[in-house]
Amino acid sequence: KVLESKKAVVEALSGKIKEATSVVFVDYKGINVAQDTALRKQFREADVEYTVVKNTLLRRAADNCGYGELDSVLHGTTALATSDSDLTAPARIIAEYVKKSKSQFAIKAGILEGKVLFLAGARVFYLRKMAMQMLGNSRCASGAEHHISHLIEMQPDGLGVKSDALHGEKVGVGTLL
Repeated sequence: KVLESKKAVVEALSGKIKEATSVVFVDYKGINVAQDTALRKQFREADVEYTVVKNTLLRRAADNCGYGELDSVLHGTTALATSDSDLTAPARIIAEYVKKSKSQFAIKAGILEGKVLFLAGARVFYLRKMAMQMLGNSRCASGAEHHISHLIEMQPDGLGVKSDALHGEKVGVGTLL
C-alpha cells in the first residue's frame, strides 16, 4: 500500500515536471511558518505551484523525466516551485523573497523549457527572457551577447544561490538560449 502511494506521488511529480515551462528547486531551510505562508500566498497569486517534496521521490521523478543530473542537488531540505505559464514567476518570486528576508532560503537548480540550469542566480530566468527580446530586435542583436554576459558577471551575492551552483562552469549567452 505504501509503495503504491509512493509510486503515485512519483508519477504526479513526473507529470508536474514534464508539464511545467519552468521549475525551480529550492532549499527552504531557515524559513518560519509565517514566512512560508506569505511565500505560498505569492506563489498562488502568480499561479505557481509550490510543494515540499522528499528527495528520494523527487529524484525518481526527475530521473523519469530524463533529468538525472539533478541528483547532485537533491539533498537536504527541498521544495519545488513550478509554473505552466510564466517562465520567470518561480525564480522571480524566490529571488524577491530572499532579498527581502535575507534568509538561508536558496535556489538549488532549475529547469527552463526542458533544460537543467545550474546557474548563479534566479536572475538567469529574467536574463533569458531579456536575451530573447533583445535578439529579436535587429538593432540590438549585435551587442546583446556582450550586454547579457556582462549582466551575468554582475550577479550580486545574496540572491539565494548556493555557492556551488555554478559547478565550475562559465556562463555565456549561449547557455541561456
